[in-house]
Amino acid sequence: MEIGGFGMFWILAILLFVFTIIRRGVYIVQQQEAIIIERLGRYHTTLESGLNIIIPIIDQPRKMWWIANGVFRHTERIDCREVIIDIPEQRVITKDNAGIVIDALIYLQVTDIRRAAYEIQTLPLAVQQLTQTTLRSLIGEMELDHTLSNREHINIRLKETLDEATNKWGLKISRVEIRNITPPADIQQAMEKQMQAERERRAQVLAAEGSKASKVLEAEGERQARIERSEGEKQEKINQAIGDREATIARANGQAQAIEVVHNAFGDPKVAANYLIATEYLKRFGEMTQKPTDKVFIPYEASGVLSSLGTIKEILGNGQLGK
Repeated sequence: MEIGGFGMFWILAILLFVFTIIRRGVYIVQQQEAIIIERLGRYHTTLESGLNIIIPIIDQPRKMWWIANGVFRHTERIDCREVIIDIPEQRVITKDNAGIVIDALIYLQVTDIRRAAYEIQTLPLAVQQLTQTTLRSLIGEMELDHTLSNREHINIRLKETLDEATNKWGLKISRVEIRNITPPADIQQAMEKQMQAERERRAQVLAAEGSKASKVLEAEGERQARIERSEGEKQEKINQAIGDREATIARANGQAQAIEVVHNAFGDPKVAANYLIATEYLKRFGEMTQKPTDKVFIPYEASGVLSSLGTIKEILGNGQLGK
């Protein structure tokens, strides 16, 4: 049976219709993607990852603005991973009327795709505009110095405000990062001069503190050295006094023993005393005549000593020492 040209046309039309039905009725959704399906214009279901079948013509995917590879796109496949919105630079005024240029990055994620599709129009643009207005409000409450030195505080305040505002849109703000804060050129120059002056002041303070510490250590060292020297001198004097005392005691003991020996030898205390005096006199006399050229004048009182020597000689001659 031959098929005419008209029959072939209908076969091709049927095949094309079946292919279209399959193509529009079968959806393969990737992991971390979602598609909203409307049935006759009303929300019907959300397609999750995997193979999904819908009724063509009656069921239609809803398109919405979302971010794909950093670009705003009108798409039916919504990426449920965390995405980044780049907040463009804008000029804002601080509390002390200083104009600065600031930009930021917003990290967010869709947690409820139905609310993201139906609660707000042009969702990424709404987040971007909300961030810019919130930044202007926050910076307007802060002075320039506080703005430049408290980025973390700005990040926290901005995240809290955005998270609260976007919660009803089915979004979760995970992180906010202020990327650049650029003050005007004249303020930058003034800040650089201020920083230079502050560095010089700190250097002078450190130098002064170092000099002070050095002098304190030097004075402490000198004081300690004086203490050590005085302790050494004190100990030396004590040792010398102890030595002198012991030497004096030893000499006195020696003299006492000598006197006792002489007394025992002569048996007469007077003679023993004269002997010791004469002996000491002759010792001192010999010390005064060490050189041949020394001349010594003997005083008259020395005759008593000489007579003592004569008496001792007689005693020795008579052999009294031996008795």
